[in-house]
Amino acid sequence: MTFPVVGMVGGGQLARMTHEAGIPLGIRFKLLSDTPQDSAAQVVSDVVIGDYRDLDTLRAFARGCDVITFDHEHVPTEHLRALEADGIPVRPGPDALVHAQDKGVMRARLDAIGVPCPRHRIVSDPQDVAAFAAEGGGTSRSSGAESGGGFPVVLKTVRGGYDGKGVWVVDSVEEAAEPFRAGVPVLAEEKVDFVRELAANVVRSPHGQAVAYPVVESRQVNGVCDTVIAPAPDLDPAVGLKAEEMALRIAKELGVVGHLAVELFQTRDGRILVNELAMRPHNSGHWTQDGAITSQFANHVRAVLDLPLGDPRPRAPWTVMVNVLGGDYPDMYAAYLHCMARDPRLKIHMYGKDVKQGRKVGHVNTYGDDLDDVLERARHAAGYLRGTITE
Repeated sequence: MTFPVVGMVGGGQLARMTHEAGIPLGIRFKLLSDTPQDSAAQVVSDVVIGDYRDLDTLRAFARGCDVITFDHEHVPTEHLRALEADGIPVRPGPDALVHAQDKGVMRARLDAIGVPCPRHRIVSDPQDVAAFAAEGGGTSRSSGAESGGGFPVVLKTVRGGYDGKGVWVVDSVEEAAEPFRAGVPVLAEEKVDFVRELAANVVRSPHGQAVAYPVVESRQVNGVCDTVIAPAPDLDPAVGLKAEEMALRIAKELGVVGHLAVELFQTRDGRILVNELAMRPHNSGHWTQDGAITSQFANHVRAVLDLPLGDPRPRAPWTVMVNVLGGDYPDMYAAYLHCMARDPRLKIHMYGKDVKQGRKVGHVNTYGDDLDDVLERARHAAGYLRGTITE
């Protein structure tokens, strides 16, 4: 029996954990990585070192692969079309992935299918930003609610941003100059008055089967995901169902194959607006490794191979994921003794990265019946691994 080969473009932690999920199924992985030291390159046996931006490199890498998928959205869209023209299955395909690559394309498409978003417009210079801010006194076409005029305004480069990079919150026309210095298109959005951020994670296969995980709350620190709580506490069941249905509809309308994360704002008046899309396993779904019957990584593998999808239901009433960020304490292994002895149910996931200040080097998952207890256990473990908690 010949098992398929999944070609993974990108060698980060998402590729590492997706590879891990494929091991029990006997799925073979081939990795295109920037360096041999990348997170996934340390554990995948078949590694090609090369530049994903080079079409010849991509074509050579794709030979012998049954399907190509990704741990980031940065492969040029035209290169993916070329691979498809060569007869290589690309999942998600370029027609879908472009909506995660280009925020302007994403906003236009979501508007067209009636998905609620913050008020937005592509802007050409700081004066255009000021004009956009001044336009905000009416009703948002996509969110259908009153939108306050004037600054602050959120500015985003349409391509390449992540974890708060490529995003600015500006309070004046003078502050609006910085985003334009990169020479790429800039998207202006209203600064949404939200009470919290949510995420709806779904997975869709080529023949249209789809599953939805419970909607989670995602808490950010300095633009970086810090904590994810599954399911989102005190979320009106009707709102949660609406968010899941919205994510499933987006996946269908855009033709997504694989995992789709829909990052959401929950506004003070109870509405939900789409913030970002990611078409790959996502930080807001890391809790599923230990907290769901089938993880986001396992279901992504199943989807890109068009296998039946697994059950997304949670195993426990509450699961909490906390990211482990690099700090001043590089020897995280020395902390294992304390963390594992203190909490035998704790799940630690490390990425094989060098410890650098503020860098995501791993995460922890905890689960149980009492949310306060589960939160405290996850925060203590992540803090102890980082060195900010010492007892």
